[in-house]
Amino acid sequence: MQAKKEDTKEELLSYYRQMTLIRVFEDKTSEMYMRGKIRGFLHLYIGQEAIAVGCCAALEPQDYIVSHYRDHGHALARGMNSKAVMAELYGKSTGCSGGKGGSMHLYDASIGFTGGYAIVGGQLVIANGLALASEQLKENRVTVCFFGDGALNQGEVHEAMNLASVWKLPVLFYLENNLYGMGSYIERTHAGGRDVYKIADHYKIPAKQIDGMNVLEVRDATQEITANIRAGEGPFFLEALTYRFRGHSMADPELYREKSEEEDWKPKDPIVTFKGYLLDSGKVTLEELEDLEQSVESEIEDAVNYAEESPEPVPEDLFQNIYS
Repeated sequence: MQAKKEDTKEELLSYYRQMTLIRVFEDKTSEMYMRGKIRGFLHLYIGQEAIAVGCCAALEPQDYIVSHYRDHGHALARGMNSKAVMAELYGKSTGCSGGKGGSMHLYDASIGFTGGYAIVGGQLVIANGLALASEQLKENRVTVCFFGDGALNQGEVHEAMNLASVWKLPVLFYLENNLYGMGSYIERTHAGGRDVYKIADHYKIPAKQIDGMNVLEVRDATQEITANIRAGEGPFFLEALTYRFRGHSMADPELYREKSEEEDWKPKDPIVTFKGYLLDSGKVTLEELEDLEQSVESEIEDAVNYAEESPEPVPEDLFQNIYS
């Protein structure tokens, strides 16, 4: 892990705070789910924080993000208000989607966050549409489309990649390979094994694989790639290797992997390793990091209180934002 010379202390601390914010937020949503405050499906982002934070740090304000149903981390890293996200998980009217979307359908157009999508692989097609519109309107936007390894065998994924290549769309296909599609290990479901990024060769899309547990590597790779996309070089396929420390969803008993595997990955925890790097570099003090951690805890407590106190949607809301 290596920072750039131009990286300021404030920037590095912001990365640590954002990753910690996502982790504490997810831990709290897990607790609230078990207490019956949050219902429906809940897919946690614990372990993958470096990808969301590193990627969003490299994007411009006008860029689009298209996410999958494990979308809390992306939303928070992009700058969505934690109160609005928590209220959405509670199904309250003050949520970012008015309480209608829940965990898998966070949305905030003001920051270019175009939604989490529950149809596995379907978000790549939507990303192509946004990228095409951006190109025709000459808006200099890059569309970043996150998806997991479980989407790789969906037909629309390959259709979208092919079309993006043919039309040279300004889209970054961002694979978060956490090794498991629901409960199936990647090497049991995909012929390419762990080197998934090589599938982009078939569509003449440049691709690379990075360490998705290293926030600085993620940021640097995303900066370089998005600069090339803005220069008109067309789509890119980036595979970030990572690991989720919790099950596929809160309903997952995790009977398909050994506990020893998780223990092997714990030393690579992106928050732990980045904290160690910051302390070893002498750029920050332990007291400064602890102050940030405390501020995060306070923010999440405020978010829970906000969600608890917010009103439920009223029946009339059913007739808003519909076509007819």
